[in-house]
Amino acid sequence: MGKAEKVGRLAISAANTVVNTIVLVVILLLVCFGSYALWDSDQVHRAAAATNYAIYKPVPEAQSFEELIKINDDVFAWIEVYGTHIDYPVVQGKDNMKYINTNAAGKYSLSGAIFLDYHCARDFSDFSSILYGHHMEKNAMFGEIGDFSQKSYFDARRYGMLFFSGKEHGLEFFAFLHEDAYDKMIFRTNITAPEQQQAYLDALYTLAIHYRDIGVTIDDNIVLLTTCSSSSTNGRDILIARISDELFENPFSTEEGLAEELTPGGLLDWWLALPLCQKLLFIILPLLALLLLISFLVRRKRKAKARAEAARANAEAAKQAETEAAAQAETATAPVETATAQVETAATQIETAHITSSDSADILPHEEDAPMVKLSFESVDDRTEGE
Repeated sequence: MGKAEKVGRLAISAANTVVNTIVLVVILLLVCFGSYALWDSDQVHRAAAATNYAIYKPVPEAQSFEELIKINDDVFAWIEVYGTHIDYPVVQGKDNMKYINTNAAGKYSLSGAIFLDYHCARDFSDFSSILYGHHMEKNAMFGEIGDFSQKSYFDARRYGMLFFSGKEHGLEFFAFLHEDAYDKMIFRTNITAPEQQQAYLDALYTLAIHYRDIGVTIDDNIVLLTTCSSSSTNGRDILIARISDELFENPFSTEEGLAEELTPGGLLDWWLALPLCQKLLFIILPLLALLLLISFLVRRKRKAKARAEAARANAEAAKQAETEAAAQAETATAPVETATAQVETAATQIETAHITSSDSADILPHEEDAPMVKLSFESVDDRTEGE
């Protein structure tokens, strides 16, 4: 494997690890954010629960309502819609923006408060008054106004209570509308001319989705309870009541436990109160993160095992190569050793031959003795010739 190829593979492996880690971190962050969002949403709804203000509700011979006024002097009234969770103090600011994100205690809150249009009189002496409140889930604030779009719901809930000027007054609901937020004809205040008042009542009758004829005239004072609609972007649900000096009996028993649904409870209550889609999201996201984490760890383990096997294979290959090199070296050394042995054999033979030659020379007469033998021969010859 070339150096460039090895570097490329390492780079790809490193990039793959980085991408997997980033994806896993993002998933875990989404899970954490989703969990926090669910928790935060639940806290907002619990902060908007009517039970949080129950201790301040005006009751005969009690100073609780005055205590709330001491906390926030913009509090001046209380509204209750029988058969719903709408049971809140009413405030009025110097404009219609303050209490969108401020609760009745004067503290910042996304749930805001139920507030009277700043153009209207606090004693509800105007022909038409407008109360605003957020449309919230879990039956908080004006979240149940939209339920009056169902005829059976509208028919079953006719009355309510409005406390102001130190006295309880009756509310008798007679119309439900769904209109645009920018409809200036409906969201009008200070309608003083009798003909305009009658035209306004006629328009309410014409536009009403549900209408109950209770004999409303221009001599009455009416109040509009309005909130955002979930069916359209700029839509507004509007429940309209006539204010009466007669206090109507609440036909709904408190034993039905309407307020208990919003009473802060344990973890089980929080879970049961979640919508199905949020429950599924709360289950699926952690499972997905867990699966990704397991997949990441398995892939990492496989890569480590592959690297270990590759290292082991490389070590075995290196060892085998070393063995082969040693064998080749031995093979190359053998002829040299054979030649050396042959040379040593030849040297031995030469040495042996030399020794043999030396022994033969010792048997023959020495050169210095030869003349004596010659002389002896010569003497014999001389004697022969003399004879």
